[in-house]
Amino acid sequence: MSRMTTEEINRMNTSTLAYLGDAVFEVIIREKIVREKPGDADRAHHSAVRYVSAGGQAAAARAMVASGFLTEEELALFKRARNHRSMSRPQHADPREYKMATGFEALLGYLYLSDKRERLREIAAEAVRIVDAGK
Repeated sequence: MSRMTTEEINRMNTSTLAYLGDAVFEVIIREKIVREKPGDADRAHHSAVRYVSAGGQAAAARAMVASGFLTEEELALFKRARNHRSMSRPQHADPREYKMATGFEALLGYLYLSDKRERLREIAAEAVRIVDAGK
């Protein structure tokens, strides 16, 4: 697969970035759970939900924004995605949390496509820390 340019990624719809970011974060969380507690897939799924749910992602995003954890560039992309008018509606989440989670996922998708994997891992690890702390 050929590498995308920064310009191509920046022109991309934030919903598309969120679509990819959702999958990337899901894989990161599933790997974390499988490494820490290998075993029953059903239990693993239930363990993952608190991290990958809109509520968990929104809590992590809120804390990272409040603490200044994100760079200016990351914050700008997060806000652009969060504020993007979407035709989809959340099925099991508060609409505000859903928008925050979408911004978080779009940021992860952007970092993945930009090949900024180390920063992607840092943000995912911080999100896990925040969710584990119950913030």
